[in-house]
Amino acid sequence: MAKENRLVYSTDRGRIKEEAAEPKRHQGDGVVRIQRETKGRKGKGVTCVRGLAGSDSELKLLLAELKKRCGCGGTLKDGVIEIQGDKRVEIQALLESKNYKVKLAGG
Repeated sequence: MAKENRLVYSTDRGRIKEEAAEPKRHQGDGVVRIQRETKGRKGKGVTCVRGLAGSDSELKLLLAELKKRCGCGGTLKDGVIEIQGDKRVEIQALLESKNYKVKLAGG
């Protein structure tokens, strides 16, 4: 095992912080896909929205609007919006009203 030597503190500059780069997301084909998932959630279903372009702050604003419209909780993880419960129809209606091209994915 090679030990990595990097500068973490300097007496003339103080603590050295690495710049955290924003994660690059795959832009995809411009189609927003809405899918219901239960895997890894002990049977509890969530509706996942993938393929939305934009920064985290823009996606958080859209997430807040979706949560208000659906009347439930949700989160943003790695560019994927997760809404609790099976809310595919409500999310599809809202996104289509905002001129997104939407597909219901999965079964």
